[in-house]
Amino acid sequence: MSAEWLRWVRRGGPGERPGGSQEPGPRSPSPAPAPCYRRPRFLRGGGGGEESPRGRRAVRGTGPERPLPWGSGYAEVINAEKSEFNEDQATCCQISIRRRELGLEEDKEWLILCSTQFLTGYYWALFDGHGGPSAAVIASNYLHYCIKQKLEEVAGAITEARPPMHVSGRCVCDSDPQFVEEKHIRVEDMVVGALENAFQECDEVIGQEMEATGQTGGCTALAALYLQGKLYVANAGDSRAILVLKDTIVPMSCEFTPETERQRLQHLAFLFPKLLDGEFTRFEFPRRLKGDDVGQKVLYRDYFMEGWGYKLVEKADLKYPLVHGHGKQARLLGTLAVSRGLGDHQLKVIDTNIEVKPFLSCIPKVNVFDFALHDIKENDVLIMATDGLWDILCNKEVAHMARSFLAENRTDPHRFSELAKCLVRRARGKKIGHQWMLDDSREASYDDISVFVVPLHNRDEDC
Repeated sequence: MSAEWLRWVRRGGPGERPGGSQEPGPRSPSPAPAPCYRRPRFLRGGGGGEESPRGRRAVRGTGPERPLPWGSGYAEVINAEKSEFNEDQATCCQISIRRRELGLEEDKEWLILCSTQFLTGYYWALFDGHGGPSAAVIASNYLHYCIKQKLEEVAGAITEARPPMHVSGRCVCDSDPQFVEEKHIRVEDMVVGALENAFQECDEVIGQEMEATGQTGGCTALAALYLQGKLYVANAGDSRAILVLKDTIVPMSCEFTPETERQRLQHLAFLFPKLLDGEFTRFEFPRRLKGDDVGQKVLYRDYFMEGWGYKLVEKADLKYPLVHGHGKQARLLGTLAVSRGLGDHQLKVIDTNIEVKPFLSCIPKVNVFDFALHDIKENDVLIMATDGLWDILCNKEVAHMARSFLAENRTDPHRFSELAKCLVRRARGKKIGHQWMLDDSREASYDDISVFVVPLHNRDEDC
């Protein structure tokens, strides 16, 4: 990423508006202030919110005055006063992907890629901040620019039946096409690689920005991109996306927590033990060991183990575990509840010099859904949400709500926005005394909750 491009983006950049038109880029660089806290652009000035004081946790959502691509719906609610701000952020826009002329900088002339001049992608993303809203705000401003740039770098490859060995199309070795074919490299692999590179680049930008402005914190990132008839869902963190189809539910992401990535984290500690600074043990035990356990054989797991074994406890095993706790209480280095995400470059374990960042991965897992292989029905939707929803509702409950609501409101042109609000309200529950409770008397979510509902049937086929 060139310094000029980064300065351009910090000032607003040649960004894609919700309708897809391009904002003009500035000609001269100028210092950029730190990104300030805000809610998503598409909520500003909208009338889709409930009127109630903060303590009542009003649900805000998109309205007819500011429609989103494909008629998507969005809704959110702030946490139950756990923090001053809603630390979730969201972005939704078109991305125009143009082929760059080799050897020229970003602000030079463009080559015409095809008869429509560019490919159009559609993008939805959710960011769940922790340690403050700053990283989520920056990610919501930058990630789609990074994705746009990385896709433009491979635009020549994603318009071919099979990506060429050289982006220029030059064949240095007569067997180049054969090597590409043997590796089974497809167009979708280039898009997946672009998304992975974009997350990496965005993480670097966040680190630079946070250091320059003296801010701290991080965020999870869940992004969906529709391009050339395929849906790509990239996830780094514990948000979730599912496809609710007529007869099935298709998970499009998996959560990355200290528990789900235990072996990766333990292996890293095995390879680089100095990262633990003598304060933690990489071994996992069913509970925190005590002095009386020394000399006994207890259950344990190491990085190479899916199963369990017995280990003779030594004094060093009494240190705090690298991964400790279970479920939502599991923590990495006693600090973070996620193992992938963006930011957290300055985060250290409390009262130590141990950096958490080396254990965090910013690289997403990307899942691909090919629309050509499925018969999409009128009520089929993509549902993306931060963990505030999924902590309360499982996939089946969300799918049941979606199918029932959409079937009952078939003629409502704003039904996807209303469904998003219904899902948020269901997980938020109602305030009874000082508690938020569900209708079945279970405790509701006290977290920020953000939800996208994206209809699939009337998608733009020209992308």
